[in-house]
Amino acid sequence: MITSLQGTWCLILGASSGMGEATARAWARAGGNVLGVHFDTAERQEKVAILQEELRSQGVRAHFFNRNAADARVRAELVPEFAGLVGEAGVRTLMHSLAFGSLVPFIAGDPKKAFTPRQMDMTLNVMAHSLVYWTQDVHRAGLLRPGSKIFAMTSAGDEKVSPNYGGVSAAKCALESHVRQLALELAPEGVSANSLRAGVTVTPSLERIPEHERLIDVAVRANPHGRLTRCEDVAEAVVLLSGTDSSWITGNVIGVDGGEHLTA
Repeated sequence: MITSLQGTWCLILGASSGMGEATARAWARAGGNVLGVHFDTAERQEKVAILQEELRSQGVRAHFFNRNAADARVRAELVPEFAGLVGEAGVRTLMHSLAFGSLVPFIAGDPKKAFTPRQMDMTLNVMAHSLVYWTQDVHRAGLLRPGSKIFAMTSAGDEKVSPNYGGVSAAKCALESHVRQLALELAPEGVSANSLRAGVTVTPSLERIPEHERLIDVAVRANPHGRLTRCEDVAEAVVLLSGTDSSWITGNVIGVDGGEHLTA
């Protein structure tokens, strides 16, 4: 059964740009409230403040926190605060859209330019393992209810390779594994967990990949729609899939790419 998102809460990790930002806007348009965690410089704070006020102007509640979502101490501080904000409503949807990892090759002529253990640990912790830790703490706080959804942003890097994407690719594979495990363990409580595999989308994280122009060119030519995936396409999918109490769609990698994965 399709239900209204009016008055529900969406917790977005990575809310200030790209797919997280678009989802915040789409959720507010659907009448839902937004909790956003982001990690930005002071220069970008004005942009985030404007986004927060934009959402509030639609008559919903929006609270953004400029903190490092991958830091366990930050998570320990924020989850109780979130519990106080959402009250009995709980968290309808938890969206993991953290995109911060090292983009360097594993093998390099200069050993100083090759991937390091520290970079590997950081990349996987931020882009994969943090999903598990956030879900654990949100669950322990009683914020996940029957009908709650968990969405984690993956990419075609779960199967395909490019010269500087090895660490992020490993993180995406781990992320999808974590989602499957969460889907199994949360199913008895009516909570679903899925990975969303967006097509190539122009975001700040994509533009940090050295070979991003080639990736964009290939995706435009391959996509049956003749265009790239947009952040708004992903946001629409999150809102659509959140609008049901059913937990029967769970443990999947759901393509949100206009068919790009079929031909790229």
